[in-house]
Amino acid sequence: MNRLMVVARLREGTQEEAEALLVKGPPFEPEELGFHRHGVYLTAREVVFVFEAPEVEWIVNDLIDDPAKSAAFSAWQGLLDGPPRLAHERFYWSREESKTGIGLGA
Repeated sequence: MNRLMVVARLREGTQEEAEALLVKGPPFEPEELGFHRHGVYLTAREVVFVFEAPEVEWIVNDLIDDPAKSAAFSAWQGLLDGPPRLAHERFYWSREESKTGIGLGA
């Protein structure tokens, strides 16, 4: 299982608008795309999208490259302060998997 996070800074005062978008759920069907887990974390200044799946980077790339699906993300454009950034996993621990991953390829 691989995890990928997309981190984006919110423009000041847009947290409520971001919350309203998140209440609607994702603009795609996570299971149909092959995701095992998908979550979104929101602070007053940032939003973090977490994707989990085998070969997750390919799924996210395909999602972004699909014109129909990527158009649904346009609602976020007015809320973001700059481009989103990828955050690659460098440490992960799970009781279920009984392993710890550190560094590249974890």
